[in-house]
Amino acid sequence: MKIGIFGGTFNPVHNGHLRAAEEVRERFGLAKILFIPSKNPPLKNQEIVDPKHRYKMMELALSGNSFFEISDIEYRRLGKSYTVNTLESLRTIYTDTDLQFILGIETFLDIPNWCEPAWLVKLIDFIIISRPPFKFVDLLSSPYLDMSKKDLERLDKAELESFSTTLKTNREVTALRIPLIEISGTEIRRFVREGKSIKYLLPESVESYIISNKLYKS
Repeated sequence: MKIGIFGGTFNPVHNGHLRAAEEVRERFGLAKILFIPSKNPPLKNQEIVDPKHRYKMMELALSGNSFFEISDIEYRRLGKSYTVNTLESLRTIYTDTDLQFILGIETFLDIPNWCEPAWLVKLIDFIIISRPPFKFVDLLSSPYLDMSKKDLERLDKAELESFSTTLKTNREVTALRIPLIEISGTEIRRFVREGKSIKYLLPESVESYIISNKLYKS
């Protein structure tokens, strides 16, 4: 069985997150996608609302999709939410499962700045999804990835939909093009502050929750 791991602050979760996860699930035939809202991200900024709100919004967003599941593995943990700790815990829970860590180009490139990055890239296989304005050819700067510039350029030109290889740690990695959905949490938060509509950017239930709890107003 294959399971996708999709972590993040989800501040708030929006249709871009959900559609990207659905694209990955369908293309890789994953049994499910496990969404993991970060409770206390190491690089927390003032715009991140209380984890209880982000967790509840995720619950609302995933309702009705049997392939999507929320995990409270970071929500229950004290202290900072380090990805390496989460992945270690997941490996003990899903012992006979092929785990696939889903993240965007820019997030994969940031891994050297995370806690214990050398160990993290030995723990799990990766699916790297397109995230404009970043390009797949930008992955050439990763210390963990050994892919040819030609193949990465073909992904950027849409001559390839995906390309798989192995990391220097022997973990498998697949770079995957997905349809562009230009929605960002930053944009949604700005719209709320400015009193603009956020309809159709996220599920209606999440929109209602944001409004009723007066989130992102200041």
